[in-house]
Amino acid sequence: MKFKPLGDRVLVKPIEADEVAENGIIIPDSAREKPLEGEVVALGTGKTEEDGKKTTFDVKVGDRVLVSKYGGTEVKIDGQEYTILRQDDILGVVG
Repeated sequence: MKFKPLGDRVLVKPIEADEVAENGIIIPDSAREKPLEGEVVALGTGKTEEDGKKTTFDVKVGDRVLVSKYGGTEVKIDGQEYTILRQDDILGVVG
């Protein structure tokens, strides 16, 4: 992939929810919600503070994360769906 996020942005690949609910009902695509879980694919260059120092990321490439439901920008890169979001839109690391 030839994409590098800038600043405190993170590139996340959404992890799709199961098609079948726990009770066995098949959920159609039109009824599914936007995935809230994803895998970190790439990190930006880091946010520059007022004193010129770069902040470090709390996540690393490969982490499974929960993201804000309406945060980020959805993009398609090389035919794959991704979300670009700020580190502040990441709610936590799973596992």
